[in-house]
Amino acid sequence: MATNIGDEATEANAGTCGCGCGTGGEGDRHAIAVDGAIKDRNLKRLRRIEGQVRGLQRMVEEDRYCADIMTQIASVHEALRSVGRELMRNHLKHCAAGAITSGGDGAEKMYDELIDMMYKNVR
Repeated sequence: MATNIGDEATEANAGTCGCGCGTGGEGDRHAIAVDGAIKDRNLKRLRRIEGQVRGLQRMVEEDRYCADIMTQIASVHEALRSVGRELMRNHLKHCAAGAITSGGDGAEKMYDELIDMMYKNVR
């Protein structure tokens, strides 16, 4: 069976976070130092994206022109990438920076987590 690059790091870090913000499963982890304005901006973007996706569903139901649907899909992708960039910036600024400067095992876990995130997000 073939494995994806980064699977080993993911399995090794299952249930842990490099920044030490939580030791339970992924549902138990929380971000560190989220700026309220950034959070509000991301929530607004995500609500807008949700509306765009509902619009895509209508376009498909109405048998709209494929190229038009593909244009809207590209728009949704870019909007999601924008939210991802904001989240990555916050993660690097707070979670990763703290874990890396503390050194030791936490830093090593954070390096693995960041490499895993990069592999997942360059697709």
